[in-house]
Amino acid sequence: MTTSAGDPARTRLERVEALPAPVRSRLVARVAAALPDVPRLPPALRRVASFAPARRARLGAGAILAALADDDFRDRASVQLGTAAAAEPDPDPVDEAVRLWLLRPAGWEDRLAEVVEELPVPEDLRAGDEVERLRHRLEQVEQATREQRAAHRAAVEEYKAEVATLRRKLGESRTARAGDEDALREAQGARAAAEALAATQDKELRRLRGQVAQLEGELAAARSADRAGRRVEREEAGLRARVLLDTVLEAAAGLQRELGLPPLTGAPGDRVEAAVAATCGPAAAGVAGRLSPAMLEQLLSMPRARLVVDGYNVSKTAWPESSLEAQRIRLLNSLAPVVARSGAETTVVFDAAAASVRPVVAAPRGVKVLFSPPGVIADDVIRDLVAAEPPGRATVVVTSDRAVVEDVVRAGARGVPAQTLVELLTRTG
Repeated sequence: MTTSAGDPARTRLERVEALPAPVRSRLVARVAAALPDVPRLPPALRRVASFAPARRARLGAGAILAALADDDFRDRASVQLGTAAAAEPDPDPVDEAVRLWLLRPAGWEDRLAEVVEELPVPEDLRAGDEVERLRHRLEQVEQATREQRAAHRAAVEEYKAEVATLRRKLGESRTARAGDEDALREAQGARAAAEALAATQDKELRRLRGQVAQLEGELAAARSADRAGRRVEREEAGLRARVLLDTVLEAAAGLQRELGLPPLTGAPGDRVEAAVAATCGPAAAGVAGRLSPAMLEQLLSMPRARLVVDGYNVSKTAWPESSLEAQRIRLLNSLAPVVARSGAETTVVFDAAAASVRPVVAAPRGVKVLFSPPGVIADDVIRDLVAAEPPGRATVVVTSDRAVVEDVVRAGARGVPAQTLVELLTRTG
């Protein structure tokens, strides 16, 4: 394809917004990767440069495209990207278009127009270009509307000033030449002229209002088309994401069948709990930064979440005036609905280091109850339970003991104050 020096298609490609969507996307990715090395960044790109490379291209695309409209910034960016782009032995058409647009060697306009003409245009990009065209038309209509309104306001003000001047002259004429017949006729003529001018202005104002209404209708139609285009884009993006999610789930299920993986039994804390229970003798073993109560419940609803509760630390925070037995009963009964909703593996540890007898406790479904062995405080049992968990599991320890919180956080768990769990239990109750 050949173009002349005055070819509007070639001249249009000098603007970054006129480039095809694949070229713009690749251009944004290239510039985003080299952004920290570009000197004298515009203020809008300084924060974008601190992002990770993938986030720069995703979150700063608009700012990067806007900055590339400035030839000075484009020249600075081309210095960083020019050597790497020129070193590619056989770039694909999109990369060649990016290199031509950035470096702009001799004859780049004709070559870029040829490369763009040869690029395949997928159907979804055609729809995107149509949306972009409508969006551009929308901006033009909005700008025309603003300019038309400003011109109308200026014209109305001029007409008002002329009417005021004519009325003032009419008043002065009446005052100065009240007895002069000629002056009276002149005043009458001036009044007629003013009335004719006012009628003309009213007619012009009605015409201008009609134009404004027409422009507003075009603006509303353009906005509606833009919203429809965006809705189609969102629906297509959701469909792609759902297909990918179903693919991952089916692949995981197929891998489980292929490997013949047996159902998961037991838990990492079973060994510690069994050792504590064996040391203490028979006991009633039921199936047993600051978060808001709502955030705590969301954390417990994560897959295979683990909850370890410092029993007396929480119960004494919630019901300090009750007996220990009443505190235990109220705490376990209050935990039951939270555990049932979240499905978190839950263990409540009560301190019995100084006690020789372990009380019988009716634990609700899904809650394990442990009493620390003689001479061992509940804090150490909690540390052992957390240490037994694999790294990466969502493990939450509820206690207001600062030393325990520091230890379990170092072990990879999340420390939550007792008051947060109390607020969650109170709200649930």
